[in-house]
Amino acid sequence: MAVTVRIPTTMRPLSGGASTVEVEGTTLREVLVALNAAHAGFNERLFDTDGELHKFVNVFVSDDDVRYLQGLETPCKPGDTVSLIPAVAGGF
Repeated sequence: MAVTVRIPTTMRPLSGGASTVEVEGTTLREVLVALNAAHAGFNERLFDTDGELHKFVNVFVSDDDVRYLQGLETPCKPGDTVSLIPAVAGGF
């Protein structure tokens, strides 16, 4: 069983319009690498030039914010859901 990655609407063109993608990986880093291998273009949207997560992208593993866990080394197990949530800012 794989890890399910929830793709936000703004990134769905990268996944061919799919709202979820299943990939393999035992850490968040491995899951995101597999996501980019399956659907090129995610690296530029998720990682900064140092290979760390962009500050404006929130990532959750099974509803837990990875910033308060182990970041990219957060363990992922089969059946987990990884949610990518871009930060939204601005006025009205």
